[in-house]
Amino acid sequence: MRVMVFGTYDTTVHPRVGILSEGLQRQGVDVVVCNAPLRPTDAPSRDRRPRGRPAHAARLAELAVRARRLPKPDVILCGYQGRVDIQAARRLFPRTPLVLDHLESVDDVADRVGQAPRAALRWAMRVERAALRAADLVLVGTEEHRRVLPPDRRERTIVVPIGAAPQWFDAGRHVGAGPAAPAAGAPDAPLRVVAFGLFSPVQGAPVIGGALRQLDGYPIAVTMVGRGLQLQRTRDLVGQDPRVRWQADVPAADLPRLVAGHDVCLGVFGTGAKALRVVPNKVFQGAAAGCAVVTSDTAPQHRLLGGAARLVPAGNPDALADTLRRLTAHPAEVGRLRAAAADLARERFTAQAVVEPLVERLERMVGKSVGG
Repeated sequence: MRVMVFGTYDTTVHPRVGILSEGLQRQGVDVVVCNAPLRPTDAPSRDRRPRGRPAHAARLAELAVRARRLPKPDVILCGYQGRVDIQAARRLFPRTPLVLDHLESVDDVADRVGQAPRAALRWAMRVERAALRAADLVLVGTEEHRRVLPPDRRERTIVVPIGAAPQWFDAGRHVGAGPAAPAAGAPDAPLRVVAFGLFSPVQGAPVIGGALRQLDGYPIAVTMVGRGLQLQRTRDLVGQDPRVRWQADVPAADLPRLVAGHDVCLGVFGTGAKALRVVPNKVFQGAAAGCAVVTSDTAPQHRLLGGAARLVPAGNPDALADTLRRLTAHPAEVGRLRAAAADLARERFTAQAVVEPLVERLERMVGKSVGG
């Protein structure tokens, strides 16, 4: 079976497509890549349509030239945020099955980056509906996301967890994270906590800020990585605390090792609709890097993580503060959580593991076995 991974995706910004490609190859699929990345500087502003932007049009034209030179695929997989790309794929390959990786809806994007002008939002929603109609198969990250899709799309939708790229597992092994690793390197060392990503309503960063404010006097060292809508509010809640280090940007290549150097990785704590139905990248990545995971007790995260993480009520800084307070006093429990998260990640979060439902569905769609 040959799958063409097609689109203007950028794996340095959104690693999901790379995880799918890696997993498919490890499962025995012949993967060919047709990619012309739309860089962040090329991306449309919120009040302009992507199809009207010269950069996006140029990337699509480049894709068309490349695609015609590649071997004919059995299936085309359009990477994350490929709502426009899938229409180009349909024109190029009118009879080839199309798969759309649809990790978030337009409404979710607005929640993450801020509200767009109403006209632009209406246009984006029309593009999204057209993309879902064009797809023969849609991929989502959780069952909760599948349920909010239009009823006529749900039967053509499967859940493929986000997973973690190989470099996150490599980082965990490099720093010695795992069952034998002490909670913080020494009995009297502070609990090392990391939170990273966009400071968006989904992350619920102010919940983290409110929790850290309550930990005065406790042995804890925190690294906060990223920027976004709620960064300043979060910093104001924390106040002047020398135990908290703020980093606006960390190169993608350096982030896995930075995270692996901590004991605890924080997930998401927002209370909005998207926050309640996702398992975010950072949960998979933190577990793969060998950190203990602390995140919100939502249905999809509870189902996925079970006892391999500490789960707290969404939107509750007091509960998060209490959990971190207890972990500072129980290094053995931190070690147990780190080992449990690493074991779960090796079993279920690798690229090869997360694509298993996709491979099974593709074999039925095209009538070919992987490697056959």
